[in-house]
Amino acid sequence: MSESEDSEFASELETALIEEFDADEETAAAAAEKAAAFREEYREDLTVAEVTDRLADGSYDSFEHRFDYTVGNLAAAVEDCTDSREFRLAGFGDLAADPEQGA
Repeated sequence: MSESEDSEFASELETALIEEFDADEETAAAAAEKAAAFREEYREDLTVAEVTDRLADGSYDSFEHRFDYTVGNLAAAVEDCTDSREFRLAGFGDLAADPEQGA
């Protein structure tokens, strides 16, 4: 996957998140970046439509929770992805182990 394809995906997704889900620009940019990273690492065939369709079916009121839930669902379908927290807006959280520890 080329860098321009990743950039195009992120840009298109960011616009969709703002227009369709009323995400603020900063949150939409962060979410699009995280989705693009997930796409690059695990699902090169992931489309903007697939992300937005899953977000539309989300059962959480806040955009952030809906996005994190969506990322978790996408990751659950990928056998090699055992931890999706790095791709979620909430990240690893205060109580999570440092992923760089011991590296």
